[in-house]
Amino acid sequence: MEIDDSLYSRQRYVLGDSAMQQMAQSSVFLSGMGGLGVEIAKNIVLAGVKVLTLHDTKQCETWDLGSNFFLRQDDVLTQRNRALAVHPRVAELNPYVHVDTSSSSLDLSTDLSFLKRYQCVILTETRLSLQKKINDFCHFHQPPIRFIGCDAYGICVRVFCDFGDQFEVSDPTGEEAKEMFIQNITQGKPGVVTCMDSRTHGLQTGQSVLFREVNGMDSLNGTARQVTVLSPYSFTIGDTSCLQPYAHGGFFLLVKTPRTYSFETMEQQLSEPQVLTPDFSKPEAPLQIHAAMLALDAFQEQHNRLPNIGCCQDAEVLVKLTEEAPVNSELVRCLSRTAQGSLPPLAAAVGGIASQEVLKALTGKFAPLQQWFYLDAIEVVKPLQSLSAEEFSPRGDRYDGLRVCIGETMCLELHKLRVFMVGCGAIGCEMLKNFALLGVGLAKSSGEVCVTDPDLIEKSNLNRQFLFRSQHIQKPKSTTAAVATLEINPEMQVDAHLNKVCPATEGVYNDLFYSRLHLVVTALDNVEARRYVDSRSVSNQKALLDSGTMGTKGHTEIIVPNLTESYNSHRDPPEEEIPFCTLKSFPAVIEHTIQWARDKFESAFAHKPTIYNMFWQTHSSAEAVLQRMQQRETLEGAFQVVKLLSRRPSQWEHCIILARLKFDKYFKRKALQLLHSFPLDTRLKDGSLFWQSPKRPPSPIEFDLKDSLSEEEREAIAQLEEAITADHVTPGRLRMSPRMFEKDDDLNGHMDFVAAASSLRARMYSIEVADRLKTKRIAGKIIPAIATATAAVAGLVSLELVKVVGGYGFESFNNCFFNLAIPVMVLTEAAPVKRTQIREDISFSIWDRWTVWGHQHFSLSDFIKAVLVNYGVEPTMVVHGVKMLYVPVMPGHNKRLKLTMQKLIKPSVDRRYVDLTVSFAPESDGDEDLPGPPVRYYFSPDGDAHSA
Repeated sequence: MEIDDSLYSRQRYVLGDSAMQQMAQSSVFLSGMGGLGVEIAKNIVLAGVKVLTLHDTKQCETWDLGSNFFLRQDDVLTQRNRALAVHPRVAELNPYVHVDTSSSSLDLSTDLSFLKRYQCVILTETRLSLQKKINDFCHFHQPPIRFIGCDAYGICVRVFCDFGDQFEVSDPTGEEAKEMFIQNITQGKPGVVTCMDSRTHGLQTGQSVLFREVNGMDSLNGTARQVTVLSPYSFTIGDTSCLQPYAHGGFFLLVKTPRTYSFETMEQQLSEPQVLTPDFSKPEAPLQIHAAMLALDAFQEQHNRLPNIGCCQDAEVLVKLTEEAPVNSELVRCLSRTAQGSLPPLAAAVGGIASQEVLKALTGKFAPLQQWFYLDAIEVVKPLQSLSAEEFSPRGDRYDGLRVCIGETMCLELHKLRVFMVGCGAIGCEMLKNFALLGVGLAKSSGEVCVTDPDLIEKSNLNRQFLFRSQHIQKPKSTTAAVATLEINPEMQVDAHLNKVCPATEGVYNDLFYSRLHLVVTALDNVEARRYVDSRSVSNQKALLDSGTMGTKGHTEIIVPNLTESYNSHRDPPEEEIPFCTLKSFPAVIEHTIQWARDKFESAFAHKPTIYNMFWQTHSSAEAVLQRMQQRETLEGAFQVVKLLSRRPSQWEHCIILARLKFDKYFKRKALQLLHSFPLDTRLKDGSLFWQSPKRPPSPIEFDLKDSLSEEEREAIAQLEEAITADHVTPGRLRMSPRMFEKDDDLNGHMDFVAAASSLRARMYSIEVADRLKTKRIAGKIIPAIATATAAVAGLVSLELVKVVGGYGFESFNNCFFNLAIPVMVLTEAAPVKRTQIREDISFSIWDRWTVWGHQHFSLSDFIKAVLVNYGVEPTMVVHGVKMLYVPVMPGHNKRLKLTMQKLIKPSVDRRYVDLTVSFAPESDGDEDLPGPPVRYYFSPDGDAHSA
């Protein structure tokens, strides 16, 4: 089966082709089209199963509009069956998936033989007794039908998995095996392997590694050895005492070892459950929620209903049902009060997690959940318990389910919210959906969601950016998503922009803009943009909700003024760059050859044509240039331009000649030149060989027309040379058309060139060639992505949004990291804000800002005195951006004290203020100057605090 890479490219890097093909042959049954059920349906249809059956017996109600984003007001008015109502909207998510519906009754008397045609069965909104019966049927069927039970009751959710007695997983972690170069291998019992350059191996005891290209201890090559970890840089591999001594070189790779998992039935698991613990500060929570939800199941069986909203009597009945288990009664009462309600972000989070388990069940890729996952949102509702019952009573609108959980006052606060969301890709689409269900930014309440994104929709976006369809390709993301969001909730006010948020757009997103906001949300895919938005949020004292994903991994970070650190308070280590000499002459791994090929593309098809065009912008004609060169004038760039002109092909045969010359230059003469400069027996001063790992000696490649790889490379270079030169350099218009690298267009030849050039260079250096998919990921710097992780991360961060709006205390906020592949989820407290002490009684944090109001004749000396008078400390240094305004040790700086701030800073006409960096003298001699908070200096007493 051929995989549509233009649609699935980002997901292929997460799951791999084998898993994708297994999914495309699998049928899934999903019961319950409430908020949780439709989340799961969305995610697995986007992933690309073969058949999905949506089952539901209920009719649409107004209540459903607050949790099911695929239902509309018309569905409620016509009282349609929920599965039939959502069917067309689920089906249009992916043309490769057949979606059908069922509204047949499903109860304890139903003949379950119809389930035999499915590989996975998922139940939501199903009584526990029926879940147990269907689970037994699936578990004991041969082969076992994978079973997943999901429940969401107010503030508590659970997932249960049973994939049978013997479930084999081909790749438990999904981590890519990386080549690690070897420094040394000892002869001994056991032999010790040490990594080169103190690189950490990342192995665990019990794993196995495969050896290649080892010199001396040659018999290790091609063999796998089990490891025992000694340190982050070394491990043992058993007896090597009888092997030849290690000489040099070689590398090892982690061997992927399949693993078999055993599952028990739900009935067996109820009394002694295996649970995942997401919050290690509350290790008892999963078992407590387990007991509380089992009590809720028992309540339903006894009373044939859920506890009534706000009913104290029902709550006490539920508490009594948990008496035999050590359960927090406060949790049980919260569950009782909210059980009929729904928290859409919680459904989104658990829907993403459950959907990933569905994909594991179908493919055997990644470690499955064993066997229960529980999550609660008690931090959201705990502060609301003192409110009157009236706060939580239904009012007959779409927010009733939410109101049950968070009350009317909080709902109104969400309606009034003014949010700025930067980015409208995968996370952005999910966030807009969550906003719509929460009723964030309603027009009638003067609320608004402002979203901006400069990007257009590509086909590859459709696999996880679920608000977009094929008819939207090449339309702006932000405006398209805004229209789709209003279909979910027409009461919202969504303002869509096409701007990038950066220093260049500070005229649009100025302080006045930020002053009208309540909070900022980032839905970005790069660190640089996050850092900038964070700096603007801190400067304007606005809460920021950040999140991101990479494959099955996700993170959330909550930034609250005066409570937490900001995004810029911590920095990841910089991405390691490949040294120039490695790229140019000594590639060791396939990443080096791919980067080399990408650089060659940029040089030939973007950089050189751009330089060429810039040259002709300053020179009127070729004849004029020729005349000046004949007069021996020096013209910058002239020789490169003449070279390009003289070599430009005028017909196809010339392209072939040029490609042939390039082939010899890159893949033959380069190798011969290196071997001439450094023969194979060259030794360094210490006597070691020059050509030893990680350096690889090149081998010249002879051009061969019968060699398909050579032909591919020749064709690629020829096509691009022809496109750039012959087609676009016309008489009278000395212009070239630079080609910016575009990885997702298979017809433009860009990836053909990079893949062919990289493969040939890899062959020249005896490096294992990468397939086109891997080459595309590395060359295009593609971030692997999947809808399940995106849905989970957006749900988790939206839960925190409710806490921010409610003005909750520091201890309520959670940051999160998860990896759905393993699976692991870690909830942690947000990082508390740190204070820097300047003097015993003077300190500041990142959220503090001092203010000085000046006037036209206000001098630097006046500024320094004002800081001293207002804040009790005298500045020893004043800096504006990178410009040093006052550094006493610098020559002439003391003379500046008399100059006006206006003259020193030279602000633009419309500039009302600047933020200055100041430092202060240390309390002890010899210590470094102490940094202070930003000092905002206004140029006039009536400076508008909201304009920049």
